[in-house]
Amino acid sequence: MKTDNEKYNESVQSNTFFLENLKSKLPDFFSKDGKFDLDKFKSQLQEHNIDELKDGYQLNFIGKDYARRQAGEMPNTVIVPDEIQNNGEGKNSKNLFFTGDNLEVLRHLQTNYAGKVDVIYIDPPYNTGNDDFVYPDRFEYSDEKLKEMFGMGDEQVERLKSIQGKSSHSAWMTFMYPRLSLAKNILSNNGVIFISIDDNEQANLKMIMDNIFGESQFLFQAAWRRTDNQPNNGQVARVKEYILVYAKDGFEMGRLPLSESALKEYRYEDSYAGKFRRGILLDKTRGRYYYPVTTKSGNILNGPWMVPEDKLWEMDRNNQIYWTSGGDEQPYKKIYLKNSKGAIPNDFWGIEFGTNQRASSEIEELLKERFFSFPKPTSLIKRIINLGGNRDSLILDFFAGSSTTADAVMQLNAEDGGRRKFIMIQLPEKTYTVNSDGKELSTKGGKVAYDAGFKAIDEISRERIRRAAAKIQEDNNLPEDFDGSFKHYRVVEPTKQTLEEVEDFDINNTDLFNDMVSSFSSDALNVAGNASGEQTIRTTWLAKDGYSFDADVKKVNFAGYEASLVEGSRLYLINDGWTSKNTEDLLNKLGTHQLTVQTIVLFGYSFNIAELRELEIGLKQLDVNINLLKRY
Repeated sequence: MKTDNEKYNESVQSNTFFLENLKSKLPDFFSKDGKFDLDKFKSQLQEHNIDELKDGYQLNFIGKDYARRQAGEMPNTVIVPDEIQNNGEGKNSKNLFFTGDNLEVLRHLQTNYAGKVDVIYIDPPYNTGNDDFVYPDRFEYSDEKLKEMFGMGDEQVERLKSIQGKSSHSAWMTFMYPRLSLAKNILSNNGVIFISIDDNEQANLKMIMDNIFGESQFLFQAAWRRTDNQPNNGQVARVKEYILVYAKDGFEMGRLPLSESALKEYRYEDSYAGKFRRGILLDKTRGRYYYPVTTKSGNILNGPWMVPEDKLWEMDRNNQIYWTSGGDEQPYKKIYLKNSKGAIPNDFWGIEFGTNQRASSEIEELLKERFFSFPKPTSLIKRIINLGGNRDSLILDFFAGSSTTADAVMQLNAEDGGRRKFIMIQLPEKTYTVNSDGKELSTKGGKVAYDAGFKAIDEISRERIRRAAAKIQEDNNLPEDFDGSFKHYRVVEPTKQTLEEVEDFDINNTDLFNDMVSSFSSDALNVAGNASGEQTIRTTWLAKDGYSFDADVKKVNFAGYEASLVEGSRLYLINDGWTSKNTEDLLNKLGTHQLTVQTIVLFGYSFNIAELRELEIGLKQLDVNINLLKRY
């Protein structure tokens, strides 16, 4: 039989994700069966004298409909907790690291992290034509299915399939579109996303973001000088990249830390309020108030003043005026350093924001090698986080790479005592291949990493976090609860054998497979971490049901059968072996109010039809309404 997600994905259209989001915002225009009432919508537009857009340009590329459909699909993977990491060094951490395809991870996070991420920074593949990007996603549908889903002809199907394994603009846009659509959904209402890009795809990225976020949500595009020195090759020295910035409606731009030159301006000392700088009050260009002011030496100044007379004397009474004598003798406003919100950003970010070379040196200092060609410096990401968030922000990077973002988050927390948290997502891109005789050979760009013992990029990412945290703790006097670690999860596909067993499963068969649950253990899935199948299924369900990964989970025993009670309201029955005596004990605990739950979720492959019916009948006889969900 098909899994629940497979059944759902079969019905997904290219507009499914869009309509689901529209329904959450405009439920009045949807019928009971979930259909959008276009006529009602047009009628409302006409009533309010709103003309429909008749002219303009549209975003079109090969694969657009397929990309939009991908955004609406459910995940085809499971979340495997790394029990060694999560019960070891990461036990008390609130930070998360996911190893896996970021499209699948973002699908998993759509419920439990919807509207919760404050700042997103990503440094996606740039598609320079130098083997840094090829379209990685496979088209899992037959030609006939593609024709049916998208109304395509033979030629259109061939054009769509032509982007697979390619690095064309259409391939890159098809790759990015669903990921950015899903990212928007988990961004908070006052959240912001920063995206690094270069000339090759900057224009296309701008069009994608305008399409997904809306042109009105574009804040600015910063030009960042990425090199310390100007290269002496090519017709034009390319020294900059771009950072596109889009936000949700409630976003307020933060400030940057004051530069050294700006800090030097605060050179005056006030015994009551600390350092301050002088603010102009007498200004012949901007001033518009005229009245006499007698200075300390008896000179009379008539203006024009920046503030009214009563305001100036009120400031003087409150010790907010700095009176000078000699030279440009006049009163100045005291502007205190402690009240400074920081510097207003501009759209050109020079080498003071850090460069690729400095980023490479940072990685080399921590990991003793330069594993990445063009990493981003922590100084750049720290400034981005300062602009986009506050001391309690949740920061996401779903192209984690060398984990610069995680390093920057920890550095900022060490500097200002913040409680920022990070979520990193990185594909386990291998640094080696296996030839025909079974020998491992490093990939073209992975030799340095492979020789250093790293068989995949995500291993480097996590090791960077560990070493960066150790250095930060060594260099700073930090509180004991400083979060310098992470919980780790792997997002992987079930094995071929498990998928075949799932496909052959018959709910009406009284005989069950031998322990389907164990097929989802880390050992069975061929990944590290020592997770049981039950832990994998439960973790996957926590995300699906909107719970955090550190949700309160208690074990409850029903006549020898162990179940999981989540946050005191949802009961998970995952393992096989359920019998009539377990049903009896469960019903007894519910009926006598020893246990109170709103929903019971069971793993359908662990229950045969007789056990299910007995449980369903028993629950209906209780005097409380309990929702029973069967998942496959």
